[in-house]
Amino acid sequence: MGSKATSADAQTVVATRKADIIVYGGTSSAVIAAVQAKKMGKSVIVVSPDKHLGGLTSGGLGFTDTGNKEVIGGLSREFYQRLYQHYQKDASWQWQKKEEYGNKGQGTPALDGANRTMWIFEPHAAEGVYEDFVKEYGLTIYRNEWLDRSAKGITKKGGSITSIRTLSGNVYEGKMFIDATYEGDLMAAAGVKFHVGREANSVYNEKWNGVQVGVFQHRHYFKDKISPYKIEGDPKSGLLPEVSALPPGKNGEGDDKIQAYCFRMCLSNHPDNRIPFPKPEGYDPNRYELYARVFKAGWRETYDKFDPIPNRKTDTNNHGPFSTDYIGKNYDYPNASYERRRQIIKEHELYQKGLMYFLQNDSRVPADVQDKMKQWGLPKDEFKDNGGWPHQLYIREARRMLGEFVMTEADALGKTKVPNPIGMGSYALDSHNAQRFVTEEGYVQNEGDIGVHPDKPYSIAYGSILPKENECNNLLVSVCVSSSHIAYGSIRMEPVFMILGQSAATAAALAIDSKVSPQKLPYEKLKEVLLKDKQRLEW
Repeated sequence: MGSKATSADAQTVVATRKADIIVYGGTSSAVIAAVQAKKMGKSVIVVSPDKHLGGLTSGGLGFTDTGNKEVIGGLSREFYQRLYQHYQKDASWQWQKKEEYGNKGQGTPALDGANRTMWIFEPHAAEGVYEDFVKEYGLTIYRNEWLDRSAKGITKKGGSITSIRTLSGNVYEGKMFIDATYEGDLMAAAGVKFHVGREANSVYNEKWNGVQVGVFQHRHYFKDKISPYKIEGDPKSGLLPEVSALPPGKNGEGDDKIQAYCFRMCLSNHPDNRIPFPKPEGYDPNRYELYARVFKAGWRETYDKFDPIPNRKTDTNNHGPFSTDYIGKNYDYPNASYERRRQIIKEHELYQKGLMYFLQNDSRVPADVQDKMKQWGLPKDEFKDNGGWPHQLYIREARRMLGEFVMTEADALGKTKVPNPIGMGSYALDSHNAQRFVTEEGYVQNEGDIGVHPDKPYSIAYGSILPKENECNNLLVSVCVSSSHIAYGSIRMEPVFMILGQSAATAAALAIDSKVSPQKLPYEKLKEVLLKDKQRLEW
C-alpha cells in the first residue's frame, strides 16, 4: 500500500493485456496462485499493487503461525522447504553462526520424509523465494498496478468479469480472476457481498464473535487498576491518548470494529547491522503515558514477543496491554480510499516508531528496559528501500466475503465436517484487541483479544472462496474468504493463504477446461488434482 495512486491518472487505455487467469494482489497467496496456474498450463498475469511480493510473509512475519504443520501441503509446504534449503548455505549466515541459532527454525520432516522445512526466517529470504518462483515459472508480473475502484474499473457481462482496469490506464482481460489481496478490493468492485466487523454471536450461533468485555485469553490486557485520565483518578482532566471515550457495547453484540493492525518489525541487535530509532516526525511522548503507567505498576514483559529469527534479528509482534497494536485506529481501513489507507498506514508507522523511541529515551521507562532496548534497532539489510521499516502493514482482517459457504466458529474448531474441502487450517481462533475503553469503575481496559484452540485441524470448504454465482461467476477469493470474524481468526494465517491460493488457481484452471463456472465445477474433479498436488484436505 506504499505507492501513490490517484484516479485522475486513469483516463486513457495504455495497454490491453490478456491471459487465461488474472490474479490481483502481491501477497503470498497471489504468487502461489500464479505458480499453480502456470503448472496447469494456463497463461497467467499477476496484477500487483505492491512492488515487493509476498505480503506479510516477506514483510516481517518471519516467525510463522503454523498450528499443526502436518496439514500444510502443496506449494505452501514447498515454500518452507525452499527456506530450509536457503539456510543450509553458509552464505546465508552473515551475522550469526548457524550453530548459534540452533534448531529454532527447523520444522518437522516433510510428509514424504525427504525434505525438511524452515518456518522461521528473515524477510529478505522469504522475498527471495517468491522471486525464485517468478523466475523459474516465468511469471508475468506487473507491479505498482492499482485497481481502479471506480465504476469504470471493472467490466462485467452476464455475471462474468471480462476485464479490470488499473489507475495507470492498463486493461487486463481474462477468463478467470482471483482476488488475492488482504483488502478484497477486486471482490468488492465486482459487486460481491461482504462483511466488515464482528457479527453478533446470534448470527452464526457462535460464542467467541462479537463484543467480549472481560474475556482475557492472552496477556494483552490491563492486570492492574490503571487510570485512563490525564490526571490520575480525575475524569475532569480528560482521557489520555489511545483511550476511547465510547462504551464497549454488550457482550455478544456485533459491531463494525476490527482487530488491531501493527507492523511486524524486524529488529537487529548486531552493532554493525543496526539503525538506531530516530525521533519520528510529530513525536509526542505524552501519547505513551499509559505505557509509563503500566511500567510503574511493575509490568516487565517488554521482550516477550521479540521472537528470534536467523542472524540476530527478530520478528517483533504486539505483546501486553500497551504495545505495537494501534488499537481502534483502523476501523475505516477496509472500505477506505487509497489516499485514506495511506494516511492510516502512516499513522500506524508514526505511532509505532514513536513507541520505540519512547522505550529507548523516555525517563519514565525503567532503566533495565531502556538499557536493553538501546541494543535494538532496525536492520540495515532488510527493507533497504524503506529505511529498514517493513513495506507491509499487518492487515489482520479487512473485508470478508459472504460467499457460497460461510466458515464459522464450529467449523474452525474442528467440530463439523465441512463440504468439499480444498485445504486445512489448525491455528487457534486468534483475534487481537478491537478497542481500549474506560470501565464502569473508571479504569482502562482492552477488549477483543481471543485465543481458542481447535479440537483438531479442520478442513476449509471450497464454497468459502467462491462468491454466490449470481453475483460473479468467474472470480475466486483466496484471502478475504467467506468466514465469520472469529473463524477468520484461525484461517488468516500465511501458510493457509498460500494453500487457498493454490486451490483457487486449480479450480480456475479446471473451470476453464470444463467450460463451466467455478461454482459448477464438479468437486471430485477438483479434489483429484488437489490430492495429486499434495494438498492436505482432511484430517
